[in-house]
Amino acid sequence: MASHPVIMIQPQFSGPPRASEWQTGLLDCCSDLGVCICGAFCFVCLGCQVAGDMDECCLCGPTVAMRTLYRTRYNIPGSLLNDYLSVLCCPSCALCQLKRDINKRKVQGIF
Repeated sequence: MASHPVIMIQPQFSGPPRASEWQTGLLDCCSDLGVCICGAFCFVCLGCQVAGDMDECCLCGPTVAMRTLYRTRYNIPGSLLNDYLSVLCCPSCALCQLKRDINKRKVQGIF
């Protein structure tokens, strides 16, 4: 008599990934003063931290490509144009927002 394998875990329905949002706004610098100070006085260092967090080249941290990659990875609504304008108009704010979001997602265990 042949034995049949016993299924212990039923397959689950997996829907499309839910849209997420930025954890903080572009101008919410006061929500993390350490990141804000680092972005204001050592922009390159903060860019390298962000790139390191995302396993990318250190020179990629403060770029539009990095912001777009992060936004796409976490299904955050937006566009390439919005990313470009954010980085063009206020690069420190855009980089600080990205680092704050990474920090908050690490705490939540979803980074």
